[in-house]
Amino acid sequence: MDLGLKDRVYVVTGATRGLGRASAEALLAEGAKVLITGREEKNVAEAVAELGAGAAGVAADNTDAGTPARLIAEARARFGGFDGILISVGGPAPGFAADNTDEQWAAAFDTVFLGAVRLARAAAETLGEGGVIGFVLSGSVHEPIPGLTISNGLRPGLAGFAKSLSNDLGPRGVRVVGLLPSRIDTDRVRSLDALSGDADAARTANEATIPLRRYGTPEEFGRTAAFLLSPAASYLTGLMIPVDGGARGGF
Repeated sequence: MDLGLKDRVYVVTGATRGLGRASAEALLAEGAKVLITGREEKNVAEAVAELGAGAAGVAADNTDAGTPARLIAEARARFGGFDGILISVGGPAPGFAADNTDEQWAAAFDTVFLGAVRLARAAAETLGEGGVIGFVLSGSVHEPIPGLTISNGLRPGLAGFAKSLSNDLGPRGVRVVGLLPSRIDTDRVRSLDALSGDADAARTANEATIPLRRYGTPEEFGRTAAFLLSPAASYLTGLMIPVDGGARGGF
């Protein structure tokens, strides 16, 4: 299937590693142009060099209110257009309800929630028909994950915002979609497994709860993201797609 991504221009935040990086790789493989972001200039430069032709990068902090406009302007300057954005941010601090501090909650709200809202609003102001806004969220949108209380609190709110935005932008032909990863084999998930004191045992236990009996790969997630952001998914909006090997209890 031709996804129709050739020469389309996307911004992918948090794309120096993990799920954002995998999504950028999949978009580039289909012929898209991608502006990636990360907090550290060095990491961004290394990622752009590894991603190769069609990639550019900007060091940016999502908590900076000026970041969204700067990224969109940079995408237009580098590649001559702007067709969509995938908003991916690192997970907030782990912990149970009694563990997390006010400072951790406030920091996570600025990066995970408000930063994402700002990026989406800025994209919404400038995207035309056929544009798309994607969010990388979490399976915690539907089912709280033990030990990730801050994520459990913030991710569902972002999903609600995304649904509201999809209703607002639908008449203009702009789509809004979300991806809900669960156990994808990234550094973040490995670090969470290690918190148990026995990462291998934790992984084995988690895999036993997944119908496919394994963790997903970043490449599998990236391909799903590329499809949802592409014109091939032109009639999909306002929905959250679990990328979890069937782990979600509902349907």
